[in-house]
Amino acid sequence: MDAHRELRRAFIALGYFTRIPIPGWVGWSPDELNRAARYFPLVGLLVGAAGALSLCIADAVWPGGVAVALSMLFTVVLTGAFHEDGLADAADGFGGGFEPDRVLTIMQDSRIGTYGAIALALALLIKFSALVALVERHPGLAAVALVIAHAGSRAAALSVMVWLPYARTTGAAKAKPVAEGITDREWRIGAAIALLPLLLAGWLAPLTLLQGAAVVLATLAVAWLAARYFRRRIGGYTGDCLGATQQLAEIVIYLVLGAAWL
Repeated sequence: MDAHRELRRAFIALGYFTRIPIPGWVGWSPDELNRAARYFPLVGLLVGAAGALSLCIADAVWPGGVAVALSMLFTVVLTGAFHEDGLADAADGFGGGFEPDRVLTIMQDSRIGTYGAIALALALLIKFSALVALVERHPGLAAVALVIAHAGSRAAALSVMVWLPYARTTGAAKAKPVAEGITDREWRIGAAIALLPLLLAGWLAPLTLLQGAAVVLATLAVAWLAARYFRRRIGGYTGDCLGATQQLAEIVIYLVLGAAWL
């Protein structure tokens, strides 16, 4: 494996999935972005770590609820609300459309509708509530949960990319550059990266083997159920489907960890 090439791909993934500036020498190409998708969970790990750090800093100054809100704001700014936008668009599309073409057309509309607004509001509320509950137990637990959830939820989205074809064949779309060529090997690399914070949590935090297994199984269940739903409704996935999968998996991971640690 060429270390320089893989480093370049990791930077490409970071630049595509976040608003973090990357070095000019990295460049960009659709084919390299295809290969960079394996580092989707690595981007999540970095975003989660940044959110965890901001949470710990804010918690030393303000009450837990404020610290959680600021941490969530920080991660949204880092990613440009990339996945939250996908959740809202997917909710509008699947909620407002019945035929596949109509669903895809609605998802392409940049305006948010009733379904999208409700889905986004509830998702943020559940994440906030789950993290506040963990902060009240111990801020360190919430920090660990952020890293695990951000990495693991992106592995769930990567799974959908492996299991399904790309549904949108015409027009511009946010996931089109990474819509082809995701292999089982690349999924295994991404999954291994997503497992790193779980392994560290098992060593440094009160995460038992059974609890870790529950997180993995819950994440895979979200990915499998989402993929099954997307296949039935539109015959594949879109970028908005990936965003929705990531957000749902993130929520489920917080809930599983909350049930284990509270």
